[in-house]
Amino acid sequence: MVSRVRTVAFQGIEAVPVDVQVMVAPGKVGMHIVGLPDKAVAESRERVQAALHASGLSMPAKKVTVNLAPADLPKEGSHYDLPIALGLMAALGAIPADALSAYVVLGELSLDGTITAVSGALPAAIGANGEGKGLICPAASGSEAAWAGADIDILAPRSLIAIANHFRGTQVLARPEASIHAPAMDLPDLADIKGQETARRALEVAAAGGHNLLMVGPPGSGKSMLAQRLPSILPPLAPKELLEVSMIASIAGELAGGRLTDRRPFRAPHHSASMAAMVGGGLRARPGEVSLAHNGVLFLDEFPEFSPQVLDSLRQPIETCECVIARANHRVSYPARIQLIAAMNPCRCGMAGEPGFRCARGPRCQSDYQARISGPLMDRIDLRIEVPAVSASDLIRPGTSETSATVAARVLAARTVQRERFERLGTGAATNAHCPTALIEEITIVDDMGLALLRDASDKLGFSARAYHRVLKVARTLADLEGQETVGRIHLAEAISYRMAGDRLAQAA
Repeated sequence: MVSRVRTVAFQGIEAVPVDVQVMVAPGKVGMHIVGLPDKAVAESRERVQAALHASGLSMPAKKVTVNLAPADLPKEGSHYDLPIALGLMAALGAIPADALSAYVVLGELSLDGTITAVSGALPAAIGANGEGKGLICPAASGSEAAWAGADIDILAPRSLIAIANHFRGTQVLARPEASIHAPAMDLPDLADIKGQETARRALEVAAAGGHNLLMVGPPGSGKSMLAQRLPSILPPLAPKELLEVSMIASIAGELAGGRLTDRRPFRAPHHSASMAAMVGGGLRARPGEVSLAHNGVLFLDEFPEFSPQVLDSLRQPIETCECVIARANHRVSYPARIQLIAAMNPCRCGMAGEPGFRCARGPRCQSDYQARISGPLMDRIDLRIEVPAVSASDLIRPGTSETSATVAARVLAARTVQRERFERLGTGAATNAHCPTALIEEITIVDDMGLALLRDASDKLGFSARAYHRVLKVARTLADLEGQETVGRIHLAEAISYRMAGDRLAQAA
């Protein structure tokens, strides 16, 4: 007799159906797992046998063959334990064989028969719902899976005995409830920033339009403080964005307690991060920091200290909003719509350009340091600002600056205008930074004086086509912040000024 249980394999954030086929037949006593299993799947043989023994079931004195179909699809992870165990229990008659046909199953077994949490419960639940099936998952993953929909049947047992009793009718498993993290109340506030009015303005513009931002200044000028306060002025995730972010976090095993949060991701990897850690990869092609920052912020402090190869690997995700990990036997794609925020010192000494400071190495210190950032990557950064050292008078001055709540209200209003505009136009963009190039000229209505300024600036500064369109996007955001439909000369002048700071850096390099 062959019993069948449906489970999934993960390719990116997509759950691919896998059939677990269990056959008990005469032959040499033992359990054999076939179907391209990795080490974790092969070791499930020992976990399943121990869990069944702890649950009061003994392995039959026969040959047990477990086939994971399709056989040419690599199977990775420990979530195959539970479907293999339930398939074996159905083959032995411990649970009704037809009871499992309506469910997708995943879970890892402990040696005592309890079921422990696994990664990917949310994508598995969404995939099961798409097939019209229910889901059996660990109790610790139940609240995460419940977000897949109110109409999906979800069973979240704590042990093999609990699921067996449920199918025999001696115990009823309640449907888990979806849970969400309480809103963060302890985010750093912009009111903590003394001085730096230009940097505060640029941070607001970046938040309003989702633009990439580079801050250049000496140590202690407040670059990291500014970046850490960006989440406090960003609007919460929309329902669709929340689902996308949570699916990636589920695959990476970073959903604490299965609870979702509408707070935008803020990832700040150390500058020693490898390329696989940044864009994804490794043995199981897991998502990297870029994908984990999807619909949020990727903050790179000490920007030139990252490996040049790692920095250049960001060029394609910034442009296409996805990370593609290609291997010899498979290809995985993770979404990566990010807002890049970078901070750097002007030179290795850190004080180039500061009054009263003279570098012992001369101009070469600055040029060599900034040359670690390639021109194509710099061309993808919309706002480049200089953050000078804060003076003692700024620190001593009484009073506080605008709070994050005040700035966040303006950012939310600007993003609402953008979202409504793009919904009317039928595009998938949500912010000006990700507006398609063919559309940005249509939605950016520039007056005659603004066109003349833009033409002169493009000729004198040598804007690339990408730089030209990114200036238009920033100008469109500046107009949205002021609630104006037409982009004026003042908006273009400010957008160009943010671009000129980067050109001065390039010339110094």
